[in-house]
Amino acid sequence: MNPWVETMTDFWALTKPRVVALIVFTAVVGMFLATPELPGWRVLIVGSIGIWLAASGAAAINQILDARVDAQMARTMYRPLPRGRLTEKQALAFALVLAALSMLMLSVWINVLTAVLTFGSLIGYAVIYTLFLKRATPQNIVIGGAAGAAPPVLGWTAVTGTLDPYALLLFLIIFIWTPPHFWALAIFRRADYEKVSIPMLPITHGVTVTRWHILAYTVVLVMVTLLPYLTGMSSFFYLGGALVLGGGFLYYAIRLMNPPDELFALKTFHYSIWYLAALFAFLLIDHYLPQPRFGPVPMVLVPM
Repeated sequence: MNPWVETMTDFWALTKPRVVALIVFTAVVGMFLATPELPGWRVLIVGSIGIWLAASGAAAINQILDARVDAQMARTMYRPLPRGRLTEKQALAFALVLAALSMLMLSVWINVLTAVLTFGSLIGYAVIYTLFLKRATPQNIVIGGAAGAAPPVLGWTAVTGTLDPYALLLFLIIFIWTPPHFWALAIFRRADYEKVSIPMLPITHGVTVTRWHILAYTVVLVMVTLLPYLTGMSSFFYLGGALVLGGGFLYYAIRLMNPPDELFALKTFHYSIWYLAALFAFLLIDHYLPQPRFGPVPMVLVPM
């Protein structure tokens, strides 16, 4: 392969493209849900690119800070930095350029609120979670999940310029989804985390406790995903999709209590990814269907 192409491929790998793709998708859904019509082309294109740049920059910073740990873990040892294909200075310059471009685009062509919230999410994941929370507590993924749950809110504010209760409901769905999603992977990769002394829940409290946590969070998640219907945000089409998808997640969570093999935790992890993508797809399709809403029961923010 051409050396230049190899280098570009390594920089692309720094951005965790599959993870970022799901992030941008949920942000785009947030844009569409924020308006009864269609979001403007500038918001849709520039906002999506700006959020993608920020998420990619955060992913690159995450890999810089975790490079030495990544080199010891089977799942991450072939990333560009552990393999020495890129230097930390190259990766840092790349990450800072992505972050700066993101802030410039969002603040100039979208709105300041979206830029500020995006920057907060970037710092929350790339620095606070990666540098501190990840190594400080077995509840790391619960607390750090707030940064990963922000994208639909960013998409919403990109269109409206304001925070909305429905946007916070989308945030809540991803926030509750994150722990069972990641703990399933942590169970499968627990030997890696133990090797590098990262206090993931399966290491500090054992696999059985983690399985119970996954089941509990999945039950809560299914209930939370009913709220878009119960509050009048979505209709029966979304409700049906949420119930079917939630039933599938519950199957995996219950089966994980007594799994057929070690790979079942990984299968649960993979299902959780498709679950979230499909759930937001149902939200998006439902938004443009001419079906009556339940209620509606308007959501309001109560001043403290």
